[in-house]
Amino acid sequence: MPDDCLFCQIAGGGIPATIVSEGTRTLAFRDVSPQAPTHVLVIPTDHHETVAELAAEAPDVLVELHRQAASVAEAEGIADAGYRLVYNTGRDGQQSVQHVHLHLLGGRAMTWPPG
Repeated sequence: MPDDCLFCQIAGGGIPATIVSEGTRTLAFRDVSPQAPTHVLVIPTDHHETVAELAAEAPDVLVELHRQAASVAEAEGIADAGYRLVYNTGRDGQQSVQHVHLHLLGGRAMTWPPG
């Protein structure tokens, strides 16, 4: 775990976050700069920089991220209306924190491009 990784610090309890749910190897918390009425980040508690790295090193955790996102969508009341799942990967993908994280967005019609 890199000492300067924001999400590792959140997962370790060193930085507060509004926790939505906790899995065995995952954590879901509200985004501090929401882009939709429901904007939750789902992360692996172990450090992996990108979704490709996670898929190669721990594909079962990747599945757990998606299961937890579906569970959060249900709990937030957006599962039936629909929601968006997004990974930003790398510089050109606008990945702002170098710890894989799944954005769960919903609570409104998710138009494209976002705005």
